[in-house]
Amino acid sequence: MSSPAAEVVRLLTVRGETVAVAESLTGGLVSAELTAVPGASKAFRGSVTAYTTALKHDLLGVDATLLAQCGAVDPQVALQMATGVRKALGADWGIATTGVAGPESQDGQPVGTVFVALDGPFGPGSGSAGGGKVEPLRLNGDRAEIRMESVRSVLALLLRELAGEQTGNERAQDTERNGGF
Repeated sequence: MSSPAAEVVRLLTVRGETVAVAESLTGGLVSAELTAVPGASKAFRGSVTAYTTALKHDLLGVDATLLAQCGAVDPQVALQMATGVRKALGADWGIATTGVAGPESQDGQPVGTVFVALDGPFGPGSGSAGGGKVEPLRLNGDRAEIRMESVRSVLALLLRELAGEQTGNERAQDTERNGGF
């Protein structure tokens, strides 16, 4: 069975689409997962690790007022990060992670509070209202576990969207490639 990152790269490649990543608490781990997949260069545009709040605004275009009022750990910040990296790096899809991995709370949010987001060319019936999706997470574990679960969660969010939008022809090609399964 292939990894979520491998499946994301495969589906993006089949579709002729690309992804860009904006990371905060994951510090490059999402990008590392994607680029560990052979052939990732066909689908991976690049990433921005905006660990500080100021960089979220300066590099990704996250609204300064939103950051000042809500802090960096906020669903709208996550969505704006995904949108910003998609635009900045010229990708079809943008994904983002922001949250608190610990050891201390941040912006009034407890350790384990994470938001993962997605922005992309959503098709009809995607369930996206206005161009993006955000998933709030409440994760348990130590710093490393929270970061790795954040990686898994943002890749799963993109994978669900890509798999849900796969056309009948792409599914048929998939079946043929995978020996009829």
